[in-house]
Amino acid sequence: MEKQIVCINCPLGCRITVTMDGNEITKIEGNTCKRGENYARQEVLSPVRVITAVLPVEGSSVPVSVKTAAPVPKNKIFECMSEMSKANLKAPIHMGDVIVPNILGTGVNVVATKSVE
Repeated sequence: MEKQIVCINCPLGCRITVTMDGNEITKIEGNTCKRGENYARQEVLSPVRVITAVLPVEGSSVPVSVKTAAPVPKNKIFECMSEMSKANLKAPIHMGDVIVPNILGTGVNVVATKSVE
């Protein structure tokens, strides 16, 4: 089976073909650098994403933008968003503050990307 992906590691956007036999990668073609090969391998075996969101802050008309400090498994995005939405936030919040520690047991914190006074 072949999977076609576009690498997002740099502006080149290489079109990469990953050939698989079951769950095993047998060939990766189309990448122009090692980062593209690594991206393709990660994307077909265990895709991950950084999640960004905006959450309300109690008593403030200004919401706070947040993101995961590292990528989380792609299949957990909606669960992570649901968990983030449960956060009861109160000002002041400072950029870098941990908003949700260890989200869904992934070992990844959700952090504020701006300050709200």
